[in-house]
Order: sequence, then structure tokens, then C-alpha cells
Amino acid sequence: MIDLAAIQTARDHLRGQVQKTPFTFSRTLSDILGAQIWLKFENLQFTASFKERGALNRMLTLTPEERAKGVIAVSAGNHAQGVAYHAQRMGIPAVIVMPRFTPTVKVANTRRFGVEVVLAGDTFDDAKAHGEVLARERGLIMIHPYDDEAVIAGQGTIGLEMLEDQPDLDAVVIAIGGGGLISGIATAVKALKPGIEVIGVQTERFPSMYAAVSGQELASGHYTIAEGIAVKSPGTLTQEICRRLVDRIELVSEADIEHAIVVLLEIEKTVVEGAGAAGLAALLLEQQRGASRFAGKRVGLVLTGGNIDPLMLGELIERGMVRAGRLARIRVDLRDLPGALAHATKLIADAHANITEVHHQRAFTTLPVRNVEVDFVLQTRGPEHIEEVIDVLNRAGFAASNHDH
Repeated sequence: MIDLAAIQTARDHLRGQVQKTPFTFSRTLSDILGAQIWLKFENLQFTASFKERGALNRMLTLTPEERAKGVIAVSAGNHAQGVAYHAQRMGIPAVIVMPRFTPTVKVANTRRFGVEVVLAGDTFDDAKAHGEVLARERGLIMIHPYDDEAVIAGQGTIGLEMLEDQPDLDAVVIAIGGGGLISGIATAVKALKPGIEVIGVQTERFPSMYAAVSGQELASGHYTIAEGIAVKSPGTLTQEICRRLVDRIELVSEADIEHAIVVLLEIEKTVVEGAGAAGLAALLLEQQRGASRFAGKRVGLVLTGGNIDPLMLGELIERGMVRAGRLARIRVDLRDLPGALAHATKLIADAHANITEVHHQRAFTTLPVRNVEVDFVLQTRGPEHIEEVIDVLNRAGFAASNHDH
């Protein structure tokens, strides 16, 4: 079994080879959530994720013969990069199997370490089956992303660091995919501080550990923005540890995670991927529901990784601006006459909103002929400003409405 001693040994082995990442107090998030929020910046590891801790700890247990044979890993990305980077450092040949739809940024970053990358299967589980075949055929050592004692012990070093920097933590909120991270952290923190609360977070689309622990049958979806925790079946080892040490598991939606990514970007000026924002998503959701289980408590969150596709990040920022009322689409009905559009745009400008897009609609409308629908995309100060712009247009005789939804 994985115990505190195994995690402390892992800490000694990893010292100087992985970052001891900052664990800092977030004043703004604390004010928003009414609790003391501490953030563990694992997105600042060299491969931008906590996964290299467990991967390296496992590879350090290999015999010289095993090192010569080489290793294989199956991963949607972060575990792959952790194995690839440390295999390259240690001179160990490595093969990485990834699902075909892994974000291109993760595939490119893994190939950068000079390992063989094989894209196979549509899901993690399909890729895993292919990896097991390759491991047998080539005699490679499988470095499991979560269901392995040395990997779990490596991830548990995060728990040691968190309590070292903030011994008074009341709770930790940790994302769960296969369960390696929460198993390691829970083992470490519960051994050092038995009263601490350990809360897991999964996406509604991949609730595998939640279902296993609660004895429910819940189907998994096909896609989540948090692909790092999109695991259809949790580990055997990790499931047993979660049953014993995790106090509860929360489920969050895609919208919750999107919102949390943008909040971290705006407030903390830090980039996290979907899985990395899951913990904050759960806290924001709880606050939204009016629950205050964390009121006044000291809560530690792990920002597990920062490997997000820049194009996706751009989309999320835009969608976040829409939710905040800083980007709005309003629809205005105009007479199709010279000067009508100019009059409307002047009114919008005088109301201090900035027009970024204009779409005319003549054919696909129920308005009478010689009338036109115009959609304006505006940069505004917030929801009240949007209403102000609409009022100005309506008072001037234009039929204007908010067309965000």
C-alpha cells in the first residue's frame, strides 16, 4: 500500500528534478468565495503539469535492464509529456500512445522530447488497449498514468508541499480523472492531518470515479473541455484509496469549467487547461447555489496543468466576455434607406459602445420588405451598459433588442 513513508521517499527522489511549485494565497478569489483560497501552481512545472512527478518517480524504480528495454505510456497528453521529458533526461527509449483527437499542442510538445508518438483509438481506453498490445510485442515497461503505487506516491508529494507551506489547511479540492493525483494527495494530507477534508471533482461527462464510489451506473460522454480527466474507468488501486480517504466527489459542467478558466486568467493572470480549473469550478458552483460549506475555511486548490490549445483559449476568452456582458450582440430593425445605418451607428458611438462586427439581414427575416435586420456585435462595459445602448436606440425609434442568446 501507498503510505506517508512512500510519499516522503518519493519527495527525496524527486528533489531537484521537478519544481517545488508556488503555493500562494489568492486575495481576490478569497474575497469572491468568502473563504481563504490557496493555489498550487503545478502549471508551472517544466512540462506544465503535475504528471511528471509520478512519471519520474516510477521510472526511478526501473532496473538497468528495464531501462535498456525502454518504456511505454498511454496518455491524452500531460502524462505523455512527463514520461517523454524524463525518459529523454535519463536516456531511456520511450513510446507514447495517444488518442487520435488529442489536442495538437500536446502531441507537438510530446514529440519535441524525441520520443516515438503513436496516435491510436478515439478514446483513452482505446489507446490504452493499443498500448498494451505494443508493450507485449516490444517488451516495453508500461508507465501507467495513475494506477501504480510509485506514480501515486510521486503525485502525493504535492500534498506534502501544500501542508509544508500552509499547515492550517482545512480542505483540499482536487480534480479526478483516473484518481492518481487525489489518491497521492489524500494519502499524504490525511496522514499528516487526519481532520482535513479531501474533495474530488469530476466532469458531468466523465463521472467514472463518482459512479464507482457511489455505486451508481453513469454513462460517460464523448468529449469534455477537461480532456485531462476524461477517463471512462478509474484505477483499481485509486478507487480503493478514494473510497477510504476522499470525503466527497462533486460534479461540474462544461460551462462551469469554461468560466473557471477565464476567472483564473483574469484574476490570477495564469493559464490553466480544463482539468486544471475543475477545483475552482466546483467552488464557484457551490457559491452560485448559495451553499457555504467552505465559508471562512482555508482551502487548497491544485492548478494541475496549463496545456491548453491557444485557439481554444481565445474562444473561451470571447465566450467569457459574452457571459460578463463585455461583448454583446444586439439586433436592430432599420428602414432600408440611405443614412439609417449611419444614424444607428452614431447613436451606439454616442453611448460609448464600440462596434466590432455588423451583419445585415435582408432575405432571412420576417420583417416587411424595405426593412432590414442588423446585428451589431459590441464591446461594452457590462450588462447595464448594454441596456443603456438598447434604450438609446429604442428612444430614437429603432426597434432594438439584446440578441446574445
